[in-house]
Amino acid sequence: MAYDKFNILTSTAVPLSIENVDTDQIIPARFLKATERVGFGDNLFRDWRYNNDGSPKTDFVLNNPTYSGKILVGGKNFGSGSSREHAAWAVYDYGFRAVVSSFFADIFRNNCLNIGVLPVQVSVEFADKIFKAIEADPTTELEINLPEQTITLKSTGEKESFDINGYKKNNMLNGFDDIDYLQNIKKEIVEFADQLPY
Repeated sequence: MAYDKFNILTSTAVPLSIENVDTDQIIPARFLKATERVGFGDNLFRDWRYNNDGSPKTDFVLNNPTYSGKILVGGKNFGSGSSREHAAWAVYDYGFRAVVSSFFADIFRNNCLNIGVLPVQVSVEFADKIFKAIEADPTTELEINLPEQTITLKSTGEKESFDINGYKKNNMLNGFDDIDYLQNIKKEIVEFADQLPY
């Protein structure tokens, strides 16, 4: 399944300055029954967003109209816990195209890259600057430049570089998942196979 191409994203951001956010908090286990990657955004952070009667918790950031955007800024060790892909699906389905944190759990990071969400790891110091900037002005924008692998705090011009696997970067730039990538090089695969001895 192809996803939107990711090149340069400029957006306001939603701050979630909680450390050790695990995948069960991102998408509780009781919502993992579906096999298609749609509808999970409704239950993103379900237990933090809603009371038992289904009413929104007004003190949770996703229910605060002050904050919006396609970038989620999370605390350190974001996406820890179980390996469920559904956590990344929920982030994408809600509308986020990038998650910024000072540290990601490896499996969550890879699951994001597989479905079109860019995990941007920054230093603890830069993450703190981002949180403070958004707190001071919720309209603060971040620019995430995938070709240059930089993230910029637009209000000050401060920027940092981030790492990404070259193969995953190429896929994100082209809007490919792993199957799309293989389909794109089908001709080369067939030519290589034809040269193999039987």
